[in-house]
Amino acid sequence: MVQIMLLSGIILLICVLSSKLLYRFGIPTLMIFLTLGMLLGSEGIGGIYFDNSMLAQQICNIGLVFIMFYGGFGVNWNTAKSVAPQAILLATLGVVMTAFLVGLFAHFILKVTLLEGMLLGSVVSSTDAASVFSILRSKKLNLKGGLASMLEMESGSNDPMSYMLTVIIVSLITNNQQQSIISLLSRQIIFGLAIGFIIAIISVFILKNINFEIDGLYPIFSVSVAILGYSVTEWLGGNGFLAVYIIGIIMGNSKIPNKRNLVHFFDAISWLMQIVLFFTLGLLVFPSQLPSALVSGMLVAVFLLLVARPIAVMSILSFFKTPIKQQVLVSWVGLRGAASIVFATYALTNNLAIANEIFNTVFIIALLSVVVQGTMIPTMAKGLDLVEDEASVFKTFNDYQDEIHTQLVEYAVKEDNRLINKTISESKIPNEILIVMIKRKDEIIIPNGSSIIKLGDILVFTANNLEKFTHLLN
Repeated sequence: MVQIMLLSGIILLICVLSSKLLYRFGIPTLMIFLTLGMLLGSEGIGGIYFDNSMLAQQICNIGLVFIMFYGGFGVNWNTAKSVAPQAILLATLGVVMTAFLVGLFAHFILKVTLLEGMLLGSVVSSTDAASVFSILRSKKLNLKGGLASMLEMESGSNDPMSYMLTVIIVSLITNNQQQSIISLLSRQIIFGLAIGFIIAIISVFILKNINFEIDGLYPIFSVSVAILGYSVTEWLGGNGFLAVYIIGIIMGNSKIPNKRNLVHFFDAISWLMQIVLFFTLGLLVFPSQLPSALVSGMLVAVFLLLVARPIAVMSILSFFKTPIKQQVLVSWVGLRGAASIVFATYALTNNLAIANEIFNTVFIIALLSVVVQGTMIPTMAKGLDLVEDEASVFKTFNDYQDEIHTQLVEYAVKEDNRLINKTISESKIPNEILIVMIKRKDEIIIPNGSSIIKLGDILVFTANNLEKFTHLLN
């Protein structure tokens, strides 16, 4: 056990330090952690032998739950709602079109059966939000026309559709289809949406009306909500990833206590899950097997980039009269990443004859996508004149603060004020206000959610709109 903990600590430290170095160059975390997994794997310098695809799939599914929850939590609906119809269609119809086109290509060019081709297409039909926004954030690159919001929402929400298609095709190949495709698809979507919405509403109500006293319990509560949403939905036959994403969106766009702390907590958890997920997938790869899938991986990657993705994107965005330059960039920013590799493990765990070929092909597609498409996103955006220099890409996310607060304001708590004898959590102070200090006679208090506000206290705070602070606090 001590050796495992020691090894885990060293691996995490290497991942963090290497990502800090390469993040500045816009290299997505996918590339970093996958490569480290391969280097430390059974055929690398680390010699860690790992070929348990079932365990890898279970680990990665847990990681995806938290990554997708935080992806939804970080969506700023006020910014994203104007492009939500486009993003939703890209995440659903666009995924189906991409899977179908790649499936046909694999069938006729790679000479696999039609179902095997459709399985490959389903696995690689979703895009990777973590890789896309790792690049946008590291380069502080915002895009015109709401493209950043559209790409974030599409990438964060298209994994459930890819997952559903993968499960359906695998069940057809293994003759384990116990219900019609329409019934299975409907059950996945309806249960995913319904359960996600119900759990989110209940969770927000609890957070708004129950004071947990201890700030550290709020993240634990949110973790339990994400796990519960996924597990209940999957148990009932729905799409757990879709439910978790919906829960994240609703909670992230609700006024709940300790929201800033939750953002920082889940940002850290999301990074940890990415490290574990990508590193695990890297361990699962045997580099000696990759050359046999190199040609097929390159062919499919080129077809995805130049044919399948552009057809899907342009078919949808043309309906909204989106400028052709924007359509070209959205087509380019369709990185294949961790989710595709995770879904490829379903072929391994079901012992399909083509399992190793699909897994290795998808791995190569993801690497090529990150290296070629990922590193050229800033160049493409600038070349198409779609970079908005006056704005920040962080406005796309809920963890963004519109201004840096440099001015402190004092507010005296007088008689009949609604805040008297309430904790900061109970007082429902809006997110626009951040109380940084409480002056109580000769005492200086650094507040937290359980700090009680008393008559005569002087609250020292910052706010986005200082002109309306008295209205918000009275």
